Amino acid sequence: MSKKAYDKIAAGLAEALEIARGNAKPSKLYVPPEIDARPICRKLDLSQDDFAAEFGFTINQIRDWEQGRTRPLGGVRAYLMMIKSRPKAVLGILREIARAPKRTKAA
Repeated sequence: MSKKAYDKIAAGLAEALEIARGNAKPSKLYVPPEIDARPICRKLDLSQDDFAAEFGFTINQIRDWEQGRTRPLGGVRAYLMMIKSRPKAVLGILREIARAPKRTKAA
């Protein structure tokens, strides 16, 4: 292992220990490599169609995730984490944005 790789691992471990001890806050947002949308839909008691419509997904995305053909990537995983944690707040924000007056470009 190179000295540079070792130093990065050691720094990450030191940061993790400080966070675990309550002496520091994480410097990066943790987004898991995998997130399962099905339990989120079930927790909210929404059908695939309703979940897709409420949160701006396509029904095909939801079906593909639930059937394992694809998986949520990048920011979509973070968005699903937000929905899982605070679904009412996310819906409130989406509805507020939908009610906002539309801006038009000046010619």
